[in-house]
Amino acid sequence: MKAQQYKPTILVADDEPSIREFLQIMLKREKMIVDVAENGKEAENMFKAKAYDLVISDIQMPQMSGIELLASLKSRDPHALVMMITAFGSTETAVEAMKLGAFDYLTKPFKIDDVKVRIHKALESRILVQENIRMRKELGERYSFSSIIGGSDEMLKIFDLIKRVAPTKSSCLITGESGTGKELVAKAIHFNSDLEGGPFISVNCGAIPEELIESELFGHTKGAFTGAIADKKGYFEAADGGTIFLDEIGELPMTMQATLLRILQDGSFTPVGSTDVKRANVRLLAATNRNLEEEVAAKNFREDLYFRLNVIQVEVPPLRKRRDDIPMLVDFFVEKFSERFGKEIETVASETMEYLKNYRWPGNVRELENVIERMMALESGKALMPEGLPDGVREPLKPRFDALGKELVWKASGVLLDDVMGKVEREFLLKALEQSEGTKKDAARLLGITLRSMRYRLEKYGLDSKSDDE
Repeated sequence: MKAQQYKPTILVADDEPSIREFLQIMLKREKMIVDVAENGKEAENMFKAKAYDLVISDIQMPQMSGIELLASLKSRDPHALVMMITAFGSTETAVEAMKLGAFDYLTKPFKIDDVKVRIHKALESRILVQENIRMRKELGERYSFSSIIGGSDEMLKIFDLIKRVAPTKSSCLITGESGTGKELVAKAIHFNSDLEGGPFISVNCGAIPEELIESELFGHTKGAFTGAIADKKGYFEAADGGTIFLDEIGELPMTMQATLLRILQDGSFTPVGSTDVKRANVRLLAATNRNLEEEVAAKNFREDLYFRLNVIQVEVPPLRKRRDDIPMLVDFFVEKFSERFGKEIETVASETMEYLKNYRWPGNVRELENVIERMMALESGKALMPEGLPDGVREPLKPRFDALGKELVWKASGVLLDDVMGKVEREFLLKALEQSEGTKKDAARLLGITLRSMRYRLEKYGLDSKSDDE
């Protein structure tokens, strides 16, 4: 026996019978369960008595306006999904409603295809919110290790690896682009290990001057150098019985690499200015955004140290390779900054989310967090609107002709326009493929063309082998 297909429940509130009838017939054809209310007060009472996936409400209604109904529903259920109906040319009120927490609005007279698309988008958003809540309640640590947020296949693999790596006490090398959350992974490994009761010491190797790094890591004695007015413990001694995390390990000077290798081999070190050998029982986790294999080949990093560090490698994917996690991350950051700023942001406009999901995020999760913090600080309503996005996020692909400058210079003999335009087109195809990690579908979206057109152009310039089908 086949499982019964889930049917979304919709409440339509409008004082015009023709509008109620139109939406009821259309939505029932879309396999949805539809209830109708003649005014805002009736809709409010129906919402109290029954759970609805979506409420569609006219703004102008007797007894209780759509705006008042919106406020009432949101006070009862902050996750209530509400769409407003407004007349053509009167969208300002609907936009204000979105700032108060409405998901979207429909404009009369209706365009059937547009109405269907917007309603399905709203319901998809509802499913996502419910899934996020369910995952937080039921799966807990599986989806969140020390503030690492994600439910994508890529992140589930990371969580699984953390679970297997944490109890081993082996050295780990955490790799990934800047802003991907490498320190969060290190903390997750520590706090899911037997060392969780010990200290977790984080050190940014790139932030310490070269002349001080030995002293900072291994300590010094009084009088060891000018300014050493007392004995001082180093980070390794402070981390005894716990974990030390060396971020930007690729910045470590060659002289220090040899000393670090020694402590990895036998746990011993000597403070600056001392002859006493000390020992520290420390688990070492290291991170880098560099390619250490290339650094080894270039003689900038010791090969023996690289192999000592790289017992287990955890590669953290960039945000552009885990776009499915963006809504979940946005939800997390909205909740975080709502508490910090004392604001009640109840929703993220669907258009805002589309921009966020389509942007490339060169700064990864850190950049996303900064964008949400900025929007939250400036937003005065109850929804994050697209107008609050930085310009760069709203324009994911800005065409630039700088790289083509030499090709576009007029020659004394003139130019062949087709040749020049062909070079321009080819350059943009290559740039789009680069930004989309070689995925044709994403490259086509960046260029505003169809996948079929993308394939044709790639074949035209002999670039078809440089990209994937999906």
